[in-house]
Amino acid sequence: MMETAFTKGEIPLLRVEGLTKRYLKGGPPVVDGVSFEVAPAEIFALLGPSGCGKTTTLRLIAGFERADEGRVWLMGQEVTRWPPERRGIGFVFQDYALFPHLSVWENVAFGLRHLKGRERWARVEEVLGLVGLTVFKDRKPGELSGGQQQRVALARAIAPGPRLVLLDEPFSSLDAALRQTTRDEVRAMLKQAGIGAVLVTHDQEEALSFADRLAVMRGGRLEQTGTPEEVYLRPRTPFVAQFLGRTNLIPGEGRGGWAETPLGRLSLVEEAHGPVLLSLRPEGLGLAAPLGHLGERQLEGVVVAREFKGHDLTYRVRLGSRELTVQEGPESPFRAGDRVRVLVRAKAVVVGQGRQEGT
Repeated sequence: MMETAFTKGEIPLLRVEGLTKRYLKGGPPVVDGVSFEVAPAEIFALLGPSGCGKTTTLRLIAGFERADEGRVWLMGQEVTRWPPERRGIGFVFQDYALFPHLSVWENVAFGLRHLKGRERWARVEEVLGLVGLTVFKDRKPGELSGGQQQRVALARAIAPGPRLVLLDEPFSSLDAALRQTTRDEVRAMLKQAGIGAVLVTHDQEEALSFADRLAVMRGGRLEQTGTPEEVYLRPRTPFVAQFLGRTNLIPGEGRGGWAETPLGRLSLVEEAHGPVLLSLRPEGLGLAAPLGHLGERQLEGVVVAREFKGHDLTYRVRLGSRELTVQEGPESPFRAGDRVRVLVRAKAVVVGQGRQEGT
């Protein structure tokens, strides 16, 4: 069943149902039964590792590839067999695909050949103003920074007035500092223009911060769809838990609202019974000095690694044969070799039922 962000009776901007694509006859599908919906003006992200089928899904939506099975609708109208030029979808390629011999103004105007004279000039000026590039309109792409080239590509995609823009890893070639500011700018522009978007990315932070909703993709299938908060805080599978940030996977035995585990009794987000696999994010754990007495049970381990990242510290702590990842504030005093007490600060999430291999 597809999860949506719609009010009752609202027509999706985009709906894909059962999209399947094979490149080799009889071979495994690259995209396997993918279904999701995007609301008007919503930003939706397809997140997954390289080779999981997310870019192929984007190309099927755009009409650059023909699906073996499944259908695509735009604003309630089926467009599955329509060529790309009839769909009215904007597309921003990973390498931007700008024309190097044309100016910024000419690149943006390229898709507006249906407009003439002053109407065309006015639309280009409007879009360049939206992306903040009016003063650079006479420059060639090679005379712009990476972030500016990215905005030109976006301007060219939205100039014809599409209600949907597809973004294929658009920030991957930018350095870290520029990537963040450009993401913020592009998101603000899309929201200001009321344009829906589907972003393809392998960057977890990018998907979490950019999208209104996201879907985690693996092996051509969608494993989980929801808001960034829902998917991060309540992953449904071990893959989603591990791919969308660091986590600790812990086996246990469900007893309703809690589970018996190697870390002791853990409270659960949702009730479970029988063998389970649990996810505990590093920020759901903490460290303290060992108690000087043994009056109460304590989880005592040894710090084996310390990773300082400025805004926080990530520790690896060995408890017997198990190793945990723990996130603490930047002033945490513990060093490799220190004995520490592990504190459980959050409820665990069930990401698997039954006995799990390797746990």
